Amino acid sequence: MKKFFGLLVCAMLLSSCDDGDLVLESFNFDAATIQKCTDKEVLFKINGGELLLLDIPASNFPNEATPVDTPRIVTISGSNRVLYRKYNGTITNNTICSVIPPANPTVINEWTAATGGTIQIISTEKTTIDPVTSEVTVTGYNHQIKFINIQFVSNDNTFVFEEYLFGTYTTDL
Repeated sequence: MKKFFGLLVCAMLLSSCDDGDLVLESFNFDAATIQKCTDKEVLFKINGGELLLLDIPASNFPNEATPVDTPRIVTISGSNRVLYRKYNGTITNNTICSVIPPANPTVINEWTAATGGTIQIISTEKTTIDPVTSEVTVTGYNHQIKFINIQFVSNDNTFVFEEYLFGTYTTDL
């Protein structure tokens, strides 16, 4: 019995469970709202220590509705970027929007969208109705942002989203 127990202990010591590096295959920002820095042309979502950032010119969000079934298409390139970052702690909009970023938390891994995917933007009017006159007034625009066939790449990992709804960004008149 002692020999059996000894072999069992040796087997357990020699075969260990290695959780190793975490391999990212997806992320979830469904409950997060889109935020924007006041002095930068970036839109982002935060989920604890995770960041999903969209860096495209504001000209992609004009105050005009897109025709039905004709979304605005932005191709991922050097000037149109999508980033996913994992930090070693909880982040806030100050972490992203500061002129001088804080020292902590720090980025522990970053995935960038490879060239070739697209960003689809569908813009619709945001309206209000006057309760007295029933007159409809356009007050801004809702821009639904969806990622199509975006491949995220890091030094040691890749993953692809055929479709991912980033969310709705609202602009006011």
